[in-house]
Amino acid sequence: MIETPGILLTILSFMLVIGPLVFVHEMGHYLAGRIFGIKADAFAIGFGREIAGFTDRRGTRWKFGWLPLGGYVKFAGDMTPASEPSAEWLALPAEERQRTFQSKPVWQRAIVVAAGPVVNFVVAIVILAGFALAYGDVRMPPVIGATVPGSAAALAGLQQGDRVTALGGRSVETFDDMARYARIRAGERTRIDVLRDGRLVSRDVVIGTELQRDRFGNEYRIGRLGIAGGKPIVVRVGLLEAPAVAVKRTGEIVSMMVETLGQVISGRRSVKELGGPLSIAKVSGEQMSLGLDAYVFLIALVSINLGFINLLPVPMLDGGHLLFYAIEAVRRKPVGPDVQEWAYRGGLAAILALMLLVTFNDLGNFGLWKNLAGLIG
Repeated sequence: MIETPGILLTILSFMLVIGPLVFVHEMGHYLAGRIFGIKADAFAIGFGREIAGFTDRRGTRWKFGWLPLGGYVKFAGDMTPASEPSAEWLALPAEERQRTFQSKPVWQRAIVVAAGPVVNFVVAIVILAGFALAYGDVRMPPVIGATVPGSAAALAGLQQGDRVTALGGRSVETFDDMARYARIRAGERTRIDVLRDGRLVSRDVVIGTELQRDRFGNEYRIGRLGIAGGKPIVVRVGLLEAPAVAVKRTGEIVSMMVETLGQVISGRRSVKELGGPLSIAKVSGEQMSLGLDAYVFLIALVSINLGFINLLPVPMLDGGHLLFYAIEAVRRKPVGPDVQEWAYRGGLAAILALMLLVTFNDLGNFGLWKNLAGLIG
């Protein structure tokens, strides 16, 4: 039976995921700016019309918007998307100008910009470290316990006791490494290397495709080799080891994101699989209904997503700013205002196009287009 969370639970859970994560992202920018003596003109908590607020002794206006979904920070002197010097900035008194974002050296500006995504990764690492402390670290060697009849592994002649050493030329250390590799490569041909009785055996396999449906009716296309592992080993993790385990897990998730994005760009994965805010809202409600553990783990995943996406070298995103700062550091002078202006316009157009695409995909996943086709038919 399909269980669907109510609309109110979905909206609430979405706000509790996105709102705090965007807020801490902006707080990362703000705190880094504070360290370098940059004045913040405003820090908005939520979007839309200001419903309440106050100005602190540093002159920062803390505004509360009616839509509590994150916020933004506006630094003094950050007057245009391309951070161009303006007549207004040049007219500022010298002392006040030194407290603006534009006046700082490129390395300080880069740190301030990078601080937002870094905080998102830190939030995820803290959450994953907590899971490691609470539940331990599951470790399973990449040894074949059994193969599923008719599966890719069985057709390739893999046997019980074979130890997988590499997939597609990539080293495999744990059973999870193997599962992660296959999961995002349904239907792809790859090479699998195993150690059998002390000798290396290589086989070509076509990763199988498994369609899974969860309790909410969502369908997923998962790649499977058809290999069963042995008994998992749960290792207790101490306070000092937990952050290392969390950093490793975060790196694995980011690696999978990079590979998945590469598959979409290369055409090996359909753009229809891209989801947007509506999908996040839907999943948020579903995970909250499954329990606190599932919901908190989703927060970690979304936080990693926010950090990763913001570091992409796309103008308008933090990564785009960092790209221009890197060029500025090499050239010893900023990129020309005209180039920056056109780049930011192009970046804005690309982001708007992507948002339109993922919203279209989200509505399709909700069945809107099928329902409309049924009405028209």
